Parts: sequence; C-alpha cells; structure tokens
Amino acid sequence: QLQLVESGGGSVQAGGSLRLSCDTSGYRYSGCLGWFRQAPGKEREAVATMNYYNITAYAYSVKGRFTCSKDIAKNTLYLQMNSLNAEDTAMYYCAAPRQLGPLCPGLYPQDYSYWGEGTQVTVSS
Repeated sequence: QLQLVESGGGSVQAGGSLRLSCDTSGYRYSGCLGWFRQAPGKEREAVATMNYYNITAYAYSVKGRFTCSKDIAKNTLYLQMNSLNAEDTAMYYCAAPRQLGPLCPGLYPQDYSYWGEGTQVTVSS
C-alpha cells in the first residue's frame, strides 16, 4: 500500500526558503501527488499538485514562489518554497488521490485519500 513520508520542514525567517520532500516509501508510484497545508484553526488547503506528465497546478497564494518537482528514480516529490511569509506557516502534507493514476483530480483535499503525517513549516516575521 502506498505510504507517504514528508520531510524538510523547519523554522525560517520571512523571505527564506525551504524544500520539502515526499517519499513514497518504496512504492513505485509516479502518478498524481499533491501538497496540502493546514494552519491552526483553518481548513486544509491545496498548495500544489503534479501529475504523471509533470503538469503542475498551484494555489494562487503560492504561484511564483513555490515549485513542485519530482525524482522518479528516488520515488520522491519535492516542494521548493521561496519567499516564505508568515501566512505560509502550517503543517504541510503530501497526498495521493483516492484513485491512484496519472492525472490529478484537482485541488480539493476530499479527493485525496492517501496522506502522510505532515511536516511543520514555521515562518517568523
């Protein structure tokens, strides 16, 4: 069964950068994966998705600052986060859709069933 393990979170100052990693834990899967985040007291929201064809979709709030990429050989999805601000503070989760496959169902968390435990990102102003 597909298991997702996030890493790379931490504490940075505003304007800084972090790179998150999502390891599919030995499961050979190159289909749709997504990044989501949840801040305290807020609903979980999409950050970015990448499908099998390397087509990405980003939330408006992170466009131009965050970049998704993947290393198929390492079964790893990355999220490069630049120009971080306090509003980016959240727990970040990697997720795969209910129907594993090459395409992403969109940016709605309810369409994703496989979740990692998350990695915390804290940005101080």
